[in-house]
Amino acid sequence: MIIPIVIGMDIGGTNADFAFIDLKGNILSKHSIPTSEFETANSLVMIVKDIAEKTIDKLKGRYVIRGIGIGAPNGNFYRGTIEYAPNMKWKGIIPLAQYFKQAFGVPCYLTNDANAAAIGEMMFGRAKNIKDFIMITLGTGLGSGIVANGNLIYGHDGFAGELGHVIVKENGRQCGCGRKGCLETYASVTGIKRTIVRMLEANHVRSELEGVSFNQLSGKMIEKAALNGDSVALDAFKFTGNVLGKALANAVAFSSPQLIVLFGGLAQSGDLIVKPTKEAMEKHLLRIYKSKVPIIISGLKGNEAALLGAAALVWKELGVAKD
Repeated sequence: MIIPIVIGMDIGGTNADFAFIDLKGNILSKHSIPTSEFETANSLVMIVKDIAEKTIDKLKGRYVIRGIGIGAPNGNFYRGTIEYAPNMKWKGIIPLAQYFKQAFGVPCYLTNDANAAAIGEMMFGRAKNIKDFIMITLGTGLGSGIVANGNLIYGHDGFAGELGHVIVKENGRQCGCGRKGCLETYASVTGIKRTIVRMLEANHVRSELEGVSFNQLSGKMIEKAALNGDSVALDAFKFTGNVLGKALANAVAFSSPQLIVLFGGLAQSGDLIVKPTKEAMEKHLLRIYKSKVPIIISGLKGNEAALLGAAALVWKELGVAKD
């Protein structure tokens, strides 16, 4: 018996992760490739194809790939393109879905990486049976997927829901998108690293993060320092949560979600980021929304929400129902 499977991909500024997934959401095989090693998107496609062929052989021919789903920054669902992604090496408009379709000979669907994570959370995570929620991905940048009445909001051009690029401070930090003061320059792994560096430069206080370069600094290092009681790390989380919470108060005002789900590297810090974010959001919410919108951490491990979401996108577009 030949079992249909799909490839679910999560492409970011650092890595391209992909997995072979069946209709029930079982991950049969998982792989990761550094995106920085590939000068062109097509070169990545060829490597993925090679790995796919070897994986199918290892699975002894019992499976057949029916489609490919991709979550990517600035992914346009309508066009199957990555367009001017600020944190990626590939610039301009990249017709990635077309490249994969040509290489594999199967349908390929692409959406924003946070939209893919939202689909995964809705089908397999803590947002099951939730028809109105916001997914926030806190990685290299900040992505968001907005679900209303059970459907992702794409907008007329496929780019709705870019909360990472709402302006939170006039003439603020320089963003990779070319503007200044975007939310993701403050609330993301990159954002909190920038905060740490500025705090150390301005305050000259003792910290276990002293002497660590920006490139060496990581979200895990900052989390560990905070758990050890490091005042700079703790203040950085409070500052980050305050900025994020204010922005989420605005998001609640226009979408009235039942739930907000945090996902990604920075979200793994748990209460260090959730508590100040929740406090700031509640402080700035309209009275009609107060105490109505929980903020929780994704129930899916690692980047599984994005991978499973990308796979679910394929099954949905192919008209295959999940049990």
